Amino acid sequence: MSQTVSDAEAHAEFRRGLMFGFAAYGMWGFFPAYYKLTDTVPADIVVSHRILWSVLFVGLYLYLRGRWPEVREVFRQPNVLKGLCASASFIAVNWLVFVWAIANEQVLDVSLGYFINPLVSIVVGLVVLHERLSIGQGIAVGIAALAVLMQAVLAGGLPWVSLVLAFSFAGYGYVRKVTPVKATPGMFVETLLLMPLASLYVILCISWGEDALVLNDLPVLLALAGTGIVTALPLIFFSSAARRLPLFMLGLMQYMAPSMHFLMAVYVWGEPLDPTKLMAFALIWLALVVFTFDSWHRYRKAH
Repeated sequence: MSQTVSDAEAHAEFRRGLMFGFAAYGMWGFFPAYYKLTDTVPADIVVSHRILWSVLFVGLYLYLRGRWPEVREVFRQPNVLKGLCASASFIAVNWLVFVWAIANEQVLDVSLGYFINPLVSIVVGLVVLHERLSIGQGIAVGIAALAVLMQAVLAGGLPWVSLVLAFSFAGYGYVRKVTPVKATPGMFVETLLLMPLASLYVILCISWGEDALVLNDLPVLLALAGTGIVTALPLIFFSSAARRLPLFMLGLMQYMAPSMHFLMAVYVWGEPLDPTKLMAFALIWLALVVFTFDSWHRYRKAH
């Protein structure tokens, strides 16, 4: 009887994990649509708002959950704080390029960047952690490199938006992996560290005569304020999913967001999908098929 109850509880936890995972990646998938609401505001000001409102919303969430001791503990650990300074730098670059790309109708490049990201993470592990590549991983990375090279040669330049997004997020993921801090308190401290720069920049913009607070456009101001919520909620959902699902399943779900970016870019905003770009996507998708099959094979072997 107890075994049956235990199995039922495990299945219920698994289902909750799936719901949290789909909620997190679904929200990340709709990010371009959300930031289209703020595309009349320069990307640097949008990111400044995102930092400031994230501090407010995430701080309030941690306070209501009684988790302030976790935040205080971070400031008692210099090495953890140093790691979060590095991850804050990576995520600030990622946010800035992401918002700029949305405003400049380069959502396809955003999609390509997040499709490349898992493969870039392999390269980061190889270079920084001296991890060994499996045969499947090596083939996948090689195909991805070929796709980027082909894009550079045929399109007349590297897809810099895609590469900056992929490498900045992979760098962020690596630093957070080796920094012993929970997801939500870690994100709060990251944005708290960025807050002085964001505040100073907004004040400077106001002194230069720019409407950095966007007080003359209430819908846009509300969308900017909402960036704190849309930044924090998927992270909270993802943390809940990560506790309940195997990493292999989370790895599969991460393709949801760039797939949604791709579909919206082509079918909602009508971004041109020329043959060169389509070929680059096809190669990246092939690389991900190889990578996913290799991951599944090693997961099955390990379990």
